[in-house]
Amino acid sequence: MRINMTLIAAIILLFVILPASAQDGNLVNIGLQARVDYQREYLDGDAVKDNCGFKGKNVSILINGEFNEHFSYNYRQRLYRGHGSESFFNATDFLYLTYRPDEHWSFSGGKQIVEIGGYEYDLAPIDIYFLSEYCSNITCYQMGVNAGYSFDGGKDMLRIQFCQSPFRQENSDMYAYNLMWNGSHGCFDSIWSLNMIEYIPGKFINYLALGNHFTFGKLTVFADFMNRSLVDNMSFLRDFTVIGKVAYSFNERLNLFGKASYDRNDLDEGGDWCVMPGTSMGRIGCGVEYFPLADRRIRLHATLCHTFGDNGNRAGALLADQQIASVGLTWRMSLLKR
Repeated sequence: MRINMTLIAAIILLFVILPASAQDGNLVNIGLQARVDYQREYLDGDAVKDNCGFKGKNVSILINGEFNEHFSYNYRQRLYRGHGSESFFNATDFLYLTYRPDEHWSFSGGKQIVEIGGYEYDLAPIDIYFLSEYCSNITCYQMGVNAGYSFDGGKDMLRIQFCQSPFRQENSDMYAYNLMWNGSHGCFDSIWSLNMIEYIPGKFINYLALGNHFTFGKLTVFADFMNRSLVDNMSFLRDFTVIGKVAYSFNERLNLFGKASYDRNDLDEGGDWCVMPGTSMGRIGCGVEYFPLADRRIRLHATLCHTFGDNGNRAGALLADQQIASVGLTWRMSLLKR
């Protein structure tokens, strides 16, 4: 914990003493966000004591800014993760520098979000209530570089990325090659990707991930589909995940939502380390969010989810006849703007 407090103090002191003359644009914004829940988990009707009670879900510091019209940076550090024997970067979600030579092109490098399509996958950790088996197991922040091109008046963005493989725990010299399209066209938004990810040295798994978001007044819907296939033995609809969420905003302060996911893998061989062979797992849930302030910096929530089916991974995140109920408080604070 000492390293976390030292980090916060050093960052704030650094930017407080920066002279105004050093600024050319919005140099730094520092924010802090936190979330605390009270939750209950039941498995086969019995309480899971280790996962019941008050839980600190997230404490993170966010820093971003612009050096000038071409260079910007983004940084998010989770302060609740112990460092100990692990690398300091294990608790760093992202830390990257972006260069924009013009209104179309952008280039960035550092620790980044692995460019995989889907709206559930795109959620920040502090906004996660319950996930599919796939998203529960993917390691989504890795070191890498990417290039992006914006067109159609900024409504579309194509990005290519070369980064470390999310499955590099046993071998660090493995990589992922990702192509992503972000679109925004009226009531329809998209996060689509095509991915080639090394899961063991020299062996790749392919993702086709299609995230679709629709807005109809106060009603929003997202539908995610991901097909996963081993490159050496291509297949379709044998290893996949589908996710859907419907949300209704009664006003600026009150949201109600329902969500469902289904993960399936009936492949005869391993290679998908997120959804194991033999998995047929569903999860359904609902929740309510209330924002006491108009700027939504404070959020109260209550959620409930139920899981059913079979998980081919005995150590998986989703288990048959599992119920999780949660009520919690999230707040976001602006600490400094220079």
